[in-house]
Amino acid sequence: MSGRRRSLEGRVAVVTGAARGVGALMARGLAERGAQVALVGLEPEELEKNAAACGADASSWEADVTDRVGLAEVARAVEERHGRVDIVVANAGIAIGGPFVDSDPVAFNRVIEVNLLGSIATARAFLPALLRTKGYLLQVASLAAITPAPLMAAYCTSKSGVEAFAHVLRSEVAHHGVGVGVGYLSWTDTDMVRGADEDDELRELRSRLPWPLNRTNPLEPAVDALVEGVLRRSPHVYGQRWLRAMQFVRGALPSVIGVMGPREVRKLDARLKATAQRRTNPVGRGGAADTSARVSRSLDG
Repeated sequence: MSGRRRSLEGRVAVVTGAARGVGALMARGLAERGAQVALVGLEPEELEKNAAACGADASSWEADVTDRVGLAEVARAVEERHGRVDIVVANAGIAIGGPFVDSDPVAFNRVIEVNLLGSIATARAFLPALLRTKGYLLQVASLAAITPAPLMAAYCTSKSGVEAFAHVLRSEVAHHGVGVGVGYLSWTDTDMVRGADEDDELRELRSRLPWPLNRTNPLEPAVDALVEGVLRRSPHVYGQRWLRAMQFVRGALPSVIGVMGPREVRKLDARLKATAQRRTNPVGRGGAADTSARVSRSLDG
């Protein structure tokens, strides 16, 4: 992360999903620009380590974004600890892959709960504080919000919903001085993407996409772009510059995918069915942490 002039002195930023990947680096980038950061996530040891890298004023908070009551308590505690909240980055997310017909219903629904309902819960918990500071909420979405992708029904559905929610919320809170942005990322070198690439069939299907859709992009430049978007309070932030152009052709993309997708999925159909049991949980270590937290909550309940 490059050391640029600090522009967030005196501001407090909250980042969800901050145990690893985009969230962890986003917190560090905001701290480098002068913000006090509060890291929220499921893995306390990782959160504490990342908070330590963000300076003495940083804090870490264990919370499941789908737990509305618990998240609201964290929001109150963060504001009490830091005195204010100026920026919230709703980044927490998980993913599963594979054909919808073979998907595990619990795992499928959990992606929607974390990515979409968790983002809504984050906004609900922190909006009162943002209204007080005329702050800014960045909702991290995805290329998956712009274009449908075979074998990614849960993720595309959740990120499309996230994008729509952010657009609606922006128009509702703008007159209060609160800004709302949507951040778009293509395939980026995170634990989630590396976890998805461990699945031979998913990796093969992605490799057949046209460039640059088949490329895994470096993490640091993508997060730099998101941080710059926060500094500008941008309504749209693109982790990869070429994603901006996708907005102009997104109306045609379902038709294109409708032609290409069936052909490619047909080639993999037998292998996908034979390996369906591999895809019963979210991918990567972040997905494993969410599964563990969900099981723990169900046992406690």
